[in-house]
Amino acid sequence: MSRRPLRIANASGFYGDRATAMRDMLTGGPLDVLTGDYLAELTMLILGRDRLKHPELGYAKTFLRQLEDSLALARERGVRIVANAGGLNPAGLADAVRDLAARAGIPVSVAHVEGDDLMPYEEDALTANAYLGGAGITACLRAGADIVVTGRVTDAALVSGPAAWWFDWAPDDWDRLAGAVVAGHVLECGTQATGGNYSFFTAHDVRRPGFPLAEISEDGSAVVTKHPGTGGAVTPGTVTAQLLYETQGVRYLGPDVTARLDTVRLGADGPDRVRLSGVRGEAPPPTLKVGVTRIGGWRNEIVFVLTGLDIEAKAALVRAQLAELLADVDTATWTLARTDHDDADTEETASALLRLVVRDSSPDRVGRALTSAAVELALGSYPGFHVTAPPAPAQPYGVFASSTTPAAWVPHTAVLPDATRLPIPPVAVRDTPDPRPPEPEPEPGSPEPAPPAPGAPDGGATTRAPLGLLAGARSGDKGGDANIGVWVETDEAWQWLRATLTTATLQALLPETAPHPVTRHELPHLRALNFTVPGILGAGVASGHRFDPQAKALGEWLRARRLDIPTHLLPTPEGTRP
Repeated sequence: MSRRPLRIANASGFYGDRATAMRDMLTGGPLDVLTGDYLAELTMLILGRDRLKHPELGYAKTFLRQLEDSLALARERGVRIVANAGGLNPAGLADAVRDLAARAGIPVSVAHVEGDDLMPYEEDALTANAYLGGAGITACLRAGADIVVTGRVTDAALVSGPAAWWFDWAPDDWDRLAGAVVAGHVLECGTQATGGNYSFFTAHDVRRPGFPLAEISEDGSAVVTKHPGTGGAVTPGTVTAQLLYETQGVRYLGPDVTARLDTVRLGADGPDRVRLSGVRGEAPPPTLKVGVTRIGGWRNEIVFVLTGLDIEAKAALVRAQLAELLADVDTATWTLARTDHDDADTEETASALLRLVVRDSSPDRVGRALTSAAVELALGSYPGFHVTAPPAPAQPYGVFASSTTPAAWVPHTAVLPDATRLPIPPVAVRDTPDPRPPEPEPEPGSPEPAPPAPGAPDGGATTRAPLGLLAGARSGDKGGDANIGVWVETDEAWQWLRATLTTATLQALLPETAPHPVTRHELPHLRALNFTVPGILGAGVASGHRFDPQAKALGEWLRARRLDIPTHLLPTPEGTRP
């Protein structure tokens, strides 16, 4: 007999997300499982520094505060809670949850997943963690856990693990697991699936988007929705945007399954309801991703305000005055942001910003002595000299690197509510080939397929306009790499986008991507292109390599660039989209 769909929701997309979300989701409607994603590459660095000061910590403390407010409610409503808030110390968080429940007199069973910590094998690392799959979570839930906390698992495992428990899927139910992984990817970033960070945000009330939930069926298909009466919107567009976020290629590799993003189909299923179906799964790779953070050195910065006329000459003077002082610094990067306007009617809009970022292996060479020396120019430099902040000491910065390790080498372990330690074996990959024909994705640097000629298909009129009048975009980071997903809403617009937005065109529109080996991936069912840009973020977000260190706005920059678009594809004067 088939089981009813699993109702599984998200209450956290990052460490520091909305504090009331757990209670809001528990009171907003019926749920079976409530998940929380607290870990990102930057979060691991933050938790690593916490652990240096307080070895008993290393987990997301905000999770405990949310649970203190919501544990009784979850217990009363029979909602299981699954969160990766354990960070670097899932056993410590599990103990803290038990203590909290005991003080409150709430009988709950708590389990945790561990084995991701690979610190003994990484020299000079602050953190080193393998990305585990959902099988440990599944085992904990099968053992009766009310609350499961984990260390570093993949974000989607917070959903695929409970789905495998709910439906008792086999480890090689690739298509079903792939469907749950795709649903998990949509949910993992919280309100980014319900109108947050959405290109067409003006079409919806997104002042306070509700958090998303999914109704996952036994065949792995799902409906993404949200609780009634909450803000934001769930549309094919909001779901497409999140599907493209932080993905690299059409094969979404994971520890449990490889999900084929080029097989995902979306369909409206009523107001604020979008159905995900058709997802194909393949065997996972025999390796797990490993994320390693280290302290990369010391950094500092100072921002000079340049107002009025002769902006370039003023910037050149400051650079010349500090050149000798910066000669011994490992790296010094100057950036001039021309935020000034001609004939401006306020001083702020008449001003440009000159930013100096310095990095060094020694805090002394980029410390307060350097920033103080810059401020000492105040009465002997360009007219109108001032800076945005007083002199500051150097701060450590982190670097992130990823690699892989054989899954069999990682001691994935479910620690059950009765303290039984259950080893989780890696997925046994079958030698039997998938009878369905493969759809290979392009290798980096390989030529793109020849699309139809760009421009208006019928030779009709074109208009020079921002790409964003027609296309949405979402961008993000994976270590030092960025991705830019771009999609349109009609088949005709897709044919134009596919023909026009080649890798060469993207690099011309976004010159900062030109030095990097950009690869383009096509997702025709989503009417989307996904570009990966290796190396544009240097050593990752914590290194502060560029102005937008997580590439969050790279897609919006692309949407603001102008090119020739067939006039009939553009929105009408009344503001409606074609």
